[in-house]
Amino acid sequence: MSELLTAVGVRPVPLDRRLPLSPAPRRLPPAAAFYLQASIAVFFLAGSSAPTPLYALYQAEWGFSPITTTIVFGVYALAVLSALLTAGSLSDHVGRRPVLLAAVVAQAATMAVFATASGVPELVVARIVQGLSTGAAMSAIGAGLLDLHKSKGTIANAVAPLTGTALGAIGSGLLVQYLPVPARLVYLLLFGVFVVQAIALLYMAEPALRRPGAWASLRPRFGLPANVRGPVLAAIPVLVAMWALVGFDGSIAPALVRKLVGSNSFVFGGLPLFLLAGSGAVSVLALRATPARFEMLAGVSGLLVGAGLTLLAVELGSAALFFVGGSVAGAGFGAAFQGAIRTVLPLVAPHERAGVLSVVYVVSYLAMGLPAVVAGFLVVYDGGVLTTAREYGVAVIGLAAVALAGLARSGRTSN
Repeated sequence: MSELLTAVGVRPVPLDRRLPLSPAPRRLPPAAAFYLQASIAVFFLAGSSAPTPLYALYQAEWGFSPITTTIVFGVYALAVLSALLTAGSLSDHVGRRPVLLAAVVAQAATMAVFATASGVPELVVARIVQGLSTGAAMSAIGAGLLDLHKSKGTIANAVAPLTGTALGAIGSGLLVQYLPVPARLVYLLLFGVFVVQAIALLYMAEPALRRPGAWASLRPRFGLPANVRGPVLAAIPVLVAMWALVGFDGSIAPALVRKLVGSNSFVFGGLPLFLLAGSGAVSVLALRATPARFEMLAGVSGLLVGAGLTLLAVELGSAALFFVGGSVAGAGFGAAFQGAIRTVLPLVAPHERAGVLSVVYVVSYLAMGLPAVVAGFLVVYDGGVLTTAREYGVAVIGLAAVALAGLARSGRTSN
């Protein structure tokens, strides 16, 4: 056949120059993939804190008690825990990209449920789906950031969630207070963000090596590699003290601030969480070059002082002192959290990163959710918001003191 074609003046095309296979899809460069994953963490946490200023609006429209508010808050934390215990290490096996894509699509669906909610059942459903997708995504994001850049990834793991929490709390309050459709606008905006992120994920290269055992990884478990058990156990009191304060700011602090300020502004409802998370993000950046153990000690000390100022503000009825105390406590929170992350993650092998991060987040969300639900019952049955705030403040101070003593003792032992 080739001789015939040559005879009539047609030159056959060599096999290696014939119609090419469809070109490989273009992928995001590593730097863009890094910031994409960091942005997912930011907006996931923004979505989780966005309902905080809206609880007062929901309570007025749907007529539920403070117990319902804290239960809705606690349901989210429980859903995060469930996802962390089952899917926390899934991305170590199937890759980061599939887990993140499924989680972002679920977040977009959650925003649609929030935007169309007409009662508590829809709110609870939205918080459950939101918690499940957040729990599945956070360990994958954290591990994915470390896959792409170990030092920057460690910092981003502490900064991105705090930044998102701060933006969600204050941004939601501002949108509700000053723009139309207050119960829907913030969710519609976040829906658009998640759609864009889902599309971008389609172009992100997989940063992790896939390993067998995906189905087995879904069995609920709570374990750590032997070489990180000591550092994680030392960090647990710190994590509990920090995240208990986050539970306070996310559940009963909005009602407390409205009492102290004497205003029903939705902006004030989100301000405690904004100050806590915002000052935490600033302290992470400011102390990123300090030794991890010193950072944890400084952070827990700041948490202790800030919680004490907050308690004093409640006794004096001073809104200004309350905000100062929240900012100090937030700076301590950020430093202590980054110190804990920097103590643990350098010891973890790449294929164990998501699993170890899931354990850290399980402890954190358990410490955030349980005290918040208990506080809701105390508000109704044990003297109201002010009394509960005092009791909660004393508990956080006690937890911070225990964490500080444990860090000091571990330091003496290591010396």
